[in-house]
Amino acid sequence: MFKMLCIIVIGIIFPFTDSGAQQVKVMVLPFEIHAQQSLEYLKNQIPQLIQHHLERDGAMIVKHDLPAPKEPLQEAMRSHAAKRGADVVISGSLTWLGQNFSLDARLIDFQSDKQEGVFFAEGEGIENLPAAVKTLSNTISSRLFKREIISDIRVIGNKRIEQDAIRRVARVQPGDVFLPKNLSEDLKSIYAMGYFDDVRVESEDSSTGKIVNIIVKEKPTIRLIVPKGNLAYDNEKILQSLDIKTGSILNVIRIQSNIRRIENLYKEKNYHNVKVAYNIKEIDSNQADLEFDIDEGKKILIKEIRFEGNRAYEDKKLKKMLKTSEKGFFSWITSSGDMKSEDLSQDVEILTSFYHNSGYIQAKVGEPIVDFKDNWIFINFKIDEGKRFKVGEVKITGELLQSEAELLKKVKINKEEYYNRQVLRNDIMALGDVYSDEGYAFADIAPVIDQDTQKQIINVTYSITKGNPVYFETIKISGNTKTRDKVIRRELMVYEQELFSGKQLKRGIRNLNRLDYFEDVKVDTNKGSDPDKMVLEIEVKEKPTGTFSIGGGYSSIENFFAIGSVTQRNLFGRGQILQFKAEFGGRTTRYNISFTEPWLFDIPLSAGIDLYSQKRNYDTYDLASTGGGVRFGYPVYDFTRAYLSYGYDVSDLTNLSETASSYFKALAGKHTKSSLTPAIVYDSRDKIFNPTEGSYHLLSFEYAGSFLGGDIGFNKYILDMGRYFPLFWKTVGFLHARAGYLQQHSGYLLPPYERFYLGGINSLRGFDWRDLSPVDSNNDKIGGDKFVQFNAEYIFPLIRDVGLMGVLFYDTGNVYDNHQSIDLGTLRQSAGFGIRWYSPMGPIRLENGFIINPKPGESKSGRWEFTMGQAF
Repeated sequence: MFKMLCIIVIGIIFPFTDSGAQQVKVMVLPFEIHAQQSLEYLKNQIPQLIQHHLERDGAMIVKHDLPAPKEPLQEAMRSHAAKRGADVVISGSLTWLGQNFSLDARLIDFQSDKQEGVFFAEGEGIENLPAAVKTLSNTISSRLFKREIISDIRVIGNKRIEQDAIRRVARVQPGDVFLPKNLSEDLKSIYAMGYFDDVRVESEDSSTGKIVNIIVKEKPTIRLIVPKGNLAYDNEKILQSLDIKTGSILNVIRIQSNIRRIENLYKEKNYHNVKVAYNIKEIDSNQADLEFDIDEGKKILIKEIRFEGNRAYEDKKLKKMLKTSEKGFFSWITSSGDMKSEDLSQDVEILTSFYHNSGYIQAKVGEPIVDFKDNWIFINFKIDEGKRFKVGEVKITGELLQSEAELLKKVKINKEEYYNRQVLRNDIMALGDVYSDEGYAFADIAPVIDQDTQKQIINVTYSITKGNPVYFETIKISGNTKTRDKVIRRELMVYEQELFSGKQLKRGIRNLNRLDYFEDVKVDTNKGSDPDKMVLEIEVKEKPTGTFSIGGGYSSIENFFAIGSVTQRNLFGRGQILQFKAEFGGRTTRYNISFTEPWLFDIPLSAGIDLYSQKRNYDTYDLASTGGGVRFGYPVYDFTRAYLSYGYDVSDLTNLSETASSYFKALAGKHTKSSLTPAIVYDSRDKIFNPTEGSYHLLSFEYAGSFLGGDIGFNKYILDMGRYFPLFWKTVGFLHARAGYLQQHSGYLLPPYERFYLGGINSLRGFDWRDLSPVDSNNDKIGGDKFVQFNAEYIFPLIRDVGLMGVLFYDTGNVYDNHQSIDLGTLRQSAGFGIRWYSPMGPIRLENGFIINPKPGESKSGRWEFTMGQAF
């Protein structure tokens, strides 16, 4: 009845049925149902399933509206079938006994008027009825079309791909009728898996039916991927961009996809003429090496950036704003002329924001048109400036916490001549801060913009809806595996069940950052159980707070000297500070240990204790000192703390040379200092190391002797003032001034080591440590009773992402003796440069100072000094 033809496509044999073969027209009548339970719905469902299976096998189904036949088959039914053109009629019945069923069918061929046969299938349970219908249909199809049943399916030639994986793709299963068209569909599905170069099907006869052999030839795997011809990128960078790896199946479609990946990678670097081809080198064990041959072509850079429609601003001004730039003379260093799609997108936003912030509220900037000509890129921005609008009337309406006049003082848009969108946004934040500080965390501040196109003015109305006051329902802290919750909570400045305050919350987060315990502090505010409640979530990422730091330098006095310290700034997670410090030099040895409790008795009262021992060899004497002290501090105002400390020191002046001055000889032996030092400190810096804004001011007074005891007595005044302020391009300026005055008590001693000296990395760089000092008749440095010091720094980022900063500095100052007055004309000066890096090992400073107008014997080539630390 069927002829088998073959066609070969891409190495696959697809068999199919000859379209000229005569189809059999089949009519399937409703089945009779013999069962105690109600199963009448199966009367038509069983014939429908049989029709589906026979139609799949190639039969043409004849529709009808006849009922289930009564035996014997009536002549009227025979006539009806003939009128419908049916060649074959199938009828049958379903008999149900208990849980078992019997499915019986009869096939009659009207053309030959011959009964072809009776068929049956049995089973148990209603869930197995569909399988029995399929078995019955396959048996009928086999008899009807004289086809054979598939007895087995075998997979041949696979080595890496499991047989089960292939069989899952195939729909033909053992027990199905052997139909070439079904095998053809399975061949396509198996080939579509992408694992095979060739797939074909062969069949063989057996006593139980047809055995189907699926014969596959697997594609080789990739042993090596080798880029060639690449100069702009190294092999590793190219391989990282691919989504195929060694060991992958060699697939041409995926190779083509990865060629586009390589080309896109090059286009990111403006190699827009890049061409990539591939070669496959087959080797043993069904493996292959994949080579990508890359012709990079010439790098294409931006020749010209053009603007259309700009009347208010010249091209030159607009070009300076863009991240994208034309090729310059030093493009090989600065990367000018490179085109990046993300930069172009940002440039559209930059231009749009510039116009909107300059009064052109209707300005529109189109997507840039990029044109490639020869080996150059031309970029064109189309701009529709529109009219320029001035600021008209500014009002604040709604639920006002203060008078409109007071709130208008908080906004800036009314001080602008032309409308500025950025100023408007800042005003919304400023007004929001006013309301949040009063507990209205969800206050809605909506600007209403009224454009008067004739007068070209914009009237701005800030409409405020304050909402309900919000309270902190709970404060959740996470991420702190070492630092205790209470250490974090006491810095927050906000408390559970208290009214929300945006100002206090910002201050608390700043306090957490200043602790320097955390790499990152994330804040999230969520609505609580009621509309007037808020859940504050603080997530911290801890960093090492222990530091092993070393520093050193070289001076004519000490030769090489080194300073080392071990510090734990968050001892046991309690916020306590423990430090051991040692200094070693050619003449000096000093040990110091200190402990600080920042919250004594769980109140913001800091307390500390210090112990030290020191030995120093001077030119004409030796000095050994041992002592210690206690100190306390308490906050008295915003960013301001008051301190009180007591110190006790016993010093022994020995080994005086014959050439020592009478001043030193008079101080030979042991001397005791007992002193009390009150101080006030204002510190608003945002960070301790590399701050970007804020101030540090100190005023201290040390009183020694008199009622405190000891034989050393003096008054010592110190004023220290410094301010950091942000400048342009993320740079920072720093101005610092320091001065001191020393007054000896009558009848008490004032040893030289209590007097003032300057020089070194923390005062006047370029000079040796303690190099600036008055001298006696023996040229011994005896220190001064007064000094002034000024420092100016310009701090700029070198590599922002890693915290590497550069610094340019200017220092000036001097030290004066009792009989001298401070004379600004005698100030010594130095200038220089350096780098600062908050490295993973801790803060590092490396700075080189040059003395301006050096005196005879002073260095003219500059002096390097450094300090560095290692965190643990």
